[in-house]
Amino acid sequence: MQKKILKVNPDDNVAVALVDLAEGEAVTLGDLTYEMIKDIKAKHKFATEDLSAGDSIMMYGVLVGKASQPIQKGEVITTGNVKHQSAKVEGKTETVSWKAPDVEEWKDRTFMGYHREDGQVGTENVWLFFPLVFCENRNVEILKDVFEKELLFDKVTKHQLLLRSLINNSEEEMITEEDQDSRVFKNIDVKFITHQGGCGGIRQDAEALGRLLAGYVNNPNVAGATVLSLGCQNLQVQIFKDALEKISPNHKKPIIVYEQQKSGTVDEMLSGIIKDSYEAIKKANEIERKPASVSKLVLGLECGGSDGFSGISANPVLGRLSDLMAGIGGATILSEFPELCGVEQELVNRCVNEKDAERFLQLMKDFEESVVAAGSGFDMNPSPGNIKDGLITDAMKSAGAAKKGGSSPINDVLDFTEYIQKPGLNLLCTPGNDVECTTALVGSGSNVVLFTTGLGTPTGNPVVPVVKISSNTSLSERMPDIIDFNTGDVITGEKTIDEKAEELLEFIIKIASGEVKTKAAILNQNDFIPWRRGVSL
Repeated sequence: MQKKILKVNPDDNVAVALVDLAEGEAVTLGDLTYEMIKDIKAKHKFATEDLSAGDSIMMYGVLVGKASQPIQKGEVITTGNVKHQSAKVEGKTETVSWKAPDVEEWKDRTFMGYHREDGQVGTENVWLFFPLVFCENRNVEILKDVFEKELLFDKVTKHQLLLRSLINNSEEEMITEEDQDSRVFKNIDVKFITHQGGCGGIRQDAEALGRLLAGYVNNPNVAGATVLSLGCQNLQVQIFKDALEKISPNHKKPIIVYEQQKSGTVDEMLSGIIKDSYEAIKKANEIERKPASVSKLVLGLECGGSDGFSGISANPVLGRLSDLMAGIGGATILSEFPELCGVEQELVNRCVNEKDAERFLQLMKDFEESVVAAGSGFDMNPSPGNIKDGLITDAMKSAGAAKKGGSSPINDVLDFTEYIQKPGLNLLCTPGNDVECTTALVGSGSNVVLFTTGLGTPTGNPVVPVVKISSNTSLSERMPDIIDFNTGDVITGEKTIDEKAEELLEFIIKIASGEVKTKAAILNQNDFIPWRRGVSL
């Protein structure tokens, strides 16, 4: 029988409704019974004791808010009776001991990946086109149209067929998966990035974009790249090359660079790009998948469209998976610094060395100060969808979001655009914005991104598979074209967090081996938004 309520931590003074609860309904947890003051929707929280104005609201064992008015035992907590509040942190207070999980059955497991000369292994094999400045977006779009029509898909899509049938007043033609997979080359994908940066803003943003794009070229999922430059922009070709050299001094990947102001007419430049890129793509197609240790996986951990169940199902499943990866010798990257507000103490204590602990706190402080200077704050991070589904303060949202990082030691702290160097758990400074975060995770070396959601989001990436993991079964049934993996059976009690983490790892191995396509890839969802270090929550 499914539990109706859950208290996440013994120190909490709120409980989570796992199902809709009616006014006057009495529910029991352990030896205690609670009577609901009003109707409470599933995912929302209610007070487990009488609270006075100013009393602390505790969840996940940490401070997540303050009561702004008296709250009765059994009364739902809302934005009307609770305000954001988080604990202040100055530095490490203890060293957290950690016992690695038993990974005996995983240590010799492999996936079929693309081996690169620098030792990294890709889960995809992509030739990437991108501009250094927005002035070249049109030319990239022209190349995209040419290559997708002639090299990748020479069949029309089902949506084109639908419109054609409407125009001709005829029956809709059917299109099969075999019809769509008509690529000239079977071992290489061709992807295209456009953006609005590279010039016109502050020089620091142009330089950061150069580092980000260098990270994309260095990502193990990329076989090589065609780079378009205008010539006069802030993000000069040399800045990009220097950034790539810093990440990978001995990189061997083929990179084709064209600068329009040195190339004559647009027609001459595009003709040269097409010829040179075709030959390089043909050669990259010769690379084939070969067995690689699961320890070669670098998993980006992210959440978006979170709900009141995210922190007790999907995110803890990722946390257990992160711990398994640390035990195997693989790597995970936990991002979204605005959504770590309130749990800094735990994360600081888990940092392996003092320097990383100090850097994490400084990055958090600098980020928050920039937000405050713009007239906002981390407390404004929860979206209307978050609040509607039970995440009413940033600290509450953060406490659940941080569960994606499990309990293993933090081996490194990275700033935006820095490339991963160490196995185990890494922290990466990014905003919580779905696409900006995914974009940053890939630029720092993730070869698979795991994206938990309670409300649903189509976010994808041009280079790396983005696996959507739902916190509840209702979402996975309502949006099956978006969701790849469901953890809702943790809520119903059918599966444990450990069991779902192992199921997820098996699924990731299939994704990494090319046996299964993510829903975002099927939808051709290729999102890319660089973070400008102004305000972005």
